[in-house]
Amino acid sequence: MSDLNNPVFKTAKPSPSAKADITTAAARAIIDDEVTAREKKTARLQLLRMEREAAEAKEVPAPKAKKTTKKIKV
Repeated sequence: MSDLNNPVFKTAKPSPSAKADITTAAARAIIDDEVTAREKKTARLQLLRMEREAAEAKEVPAPKAKKTTKKIKV
């Protein structure tokens, strides 16, 4: 029983700032992952939009001829 007073068996309580640092690091890691995923998605969608616009530009139909009405002179 005297071994319980030995400092080997005592666990030091983590300080509140250490817990906050761990939480902050975890939150920043999650946020960084989300930012990376968002930027990757944005780049992919932008590329797809550019390809679609280029394809649509090639398929532009010829302008329709305007109907003209002849004025009848009396």
